Amino acid sequence: MNESRSIRVIIADDQELVRAGFAMVIGSQPDMEVVGQASDGAQAVALAESLHPDVVLMDVRMPGMDGIEATSRITSLSAAPGDATVSAESADDRPTRVIILTTFDLDEYVMAAINAGASGFLLKDTEPETLLNSIRTVFQGNAIIAPSATKRLIEKMMQDGYAQHGSLTGDVAHSGAVYGSAVGVSGGAAGNGAGSMTGIPSPAGAASDGSNTSRPAYTDPELDLLTDREREVLVEIAHGLSNQEIADKLFISLPTVKTHVAHILAKINARDRVQAVVFAYDNGLV
Repeated sequence: MNESRSIRVIIADDQELVRAGFAMVIGSQPDMEVVGQASDGAQAVALAESLHPDVVLMDVRMPGMDGIEATSRITSLSAAPGDATVSAESADDRPTRVIILTTFDLDEYVMAAINAGASGFLLKDTEPETLLNSIRTVFQGNAIIAPSATKRLIEKMMQDGYAQHGSLTGDVAHSGAVYGSAVGVSGGAAGNGAGSMTGIPSPAGAASDGSNTSRPAYTDPELDLLTDREREVLVEIAHGLSNQEIADKLFISLPTVKTHVAHILAKINARDRVQAVVFAYDNGLV
């Protein structure tokens, strides 16, 4: 992927002033361009299908088709090779990624956005610089989620017993969100992971050292593919640590952590860190 080209963005929001504000912020950046604007979900899907943007900023509450349904449809689309509106660098099978933007920091929206395949969830009062960094992070193949939503998302996972029963494996495990601070976004294998999550609750049965003393009866066979060090790194990912924090804690270099993260994601067939977190919970590592 050639990242020297502009990041092509579509803004979907039913309020014209909101769209104009986001367009002004994005348009001020030399590495980004707004290629389309939509006032409802259906229009956003149509634009995404015809323009193949890199990122869509999606409002949740819009008339007609809402942002969650639109996100689900858009994330199922792939860029069409050879399309005249897409540069050669972007004409691959990389799907358009969606960042949900809303004024409502509610559990059901976070879970619905993740289930729909969103790569990010931010509040509309997010600082402009944070928004821009989030767009770049998502474009690079990583994902972000508002820190205020992250802690409660894991709490909800544990309260609902998702991790213990593996029900995330089919839904959330195949979506794209990462546990990390949106201020210093925790990236995937390639990111520096400047941000971190703190205060993540321990699941029932977790020992004081963070290990789960109530291990599931079944574990995924991919777990056996991980080396001892990779398991250590995976546990720290599940605890919400950034790549730099993992490096500091395990006394290894940042490039080594990135290599471990890349190997972990490949071995457990995870697209990003949220899937790695779910895998760790499902298999009793935390």
